[in-house]
Amino acid sequence: MNHKSIRNQYEYLSWTEINNIAAEKRSTIIWPFGAVEQHGPHLPLSTDSIFVDEIVKEVLKILPDELPILKIPTQYIGFSPEHLSFDGTLSISSNLITSIILEIGKQLSEMGFKRLILLNAHGGQISLLNTAARELRKVAPELNIFPCFIWSGVKGLSDLLPQSEMDNGLHASLAETSLMLAIKPEIVGTERPFEGFSQKIPEGWSLEGDSPTAWMTNDLSKSGVVGDSRGANEKLGNELRNLLVKHWYKLFLSLMSSDWPNE
Repeated sequence: MNHKSIRNQYEYLSWTEINNIAAEKRSTIIWPFGAVEQHGPHLPLSTDSIFVDEIVKEVLKILPDELPILKIPTQYIGFSPEHLSFDGTLSISSNLITSIILEIGKQLSEMGFKRLILLNAHGGQISLLNTAARELRKVAPELNIFPCFIWSGVKGLSDLLPQSEMDNGLHASLAETSLMLAIKPEIVGTERPFEGFSQKIPEGWSLEGDSPTAWMTNDLSKSGVVGDSRGANEKLGNELRNLLVKHWYKLFLSLMSSDWPNE
């Protein structure tokens, strides 16, 4: 090795290092997905991208060195049409996002990588990445693809967050503001907009969940915040951060200890 590489960071390795890692039996790529979209007046546009980038880096630092698992550069700009009425938001079409995933995924498969984890932090593209993963599997059948949402399945969230946040804290609210206060407090503004939630939703229906609606942010908020960020604090943010790191450490480690789904 003739240069100083950075462990687990794909773009800082040489082609020969990539060749060797890809050839390993359980070689795995993590591809973080975020967004560049409004997050109210107090959080940066790249909030989702910052979250997934930082959490993945923290998890990789504590995984065993010998595991053949790499992070490729985070896809910062995502599918965010629901926020386009707010300046600053950049959105790529669903077709283009899918094409990017197909092209990069096929290249990774051809290199010899066995698994691709699409780890997404933007709620507005969960279904899109699920669909793209199926499309990719069709053209790269040797590659196993795992479309995951960073907040899904994380045990303990309901112990830290009030039910109102769990139900209606959809964007730039208590959880996201607190997490950013823990990760990059220097870029969090002082405003904490709260407009309440006045819509009366018919029984059995919801903004998100089992029977959702395709809402646009300006249907719900003038500030861009959907929920209540007024109680946000660094302590809560660190507790959320620890839950996320612990959850994804456990999942990555269990996957890397198994040959599933090719057993």
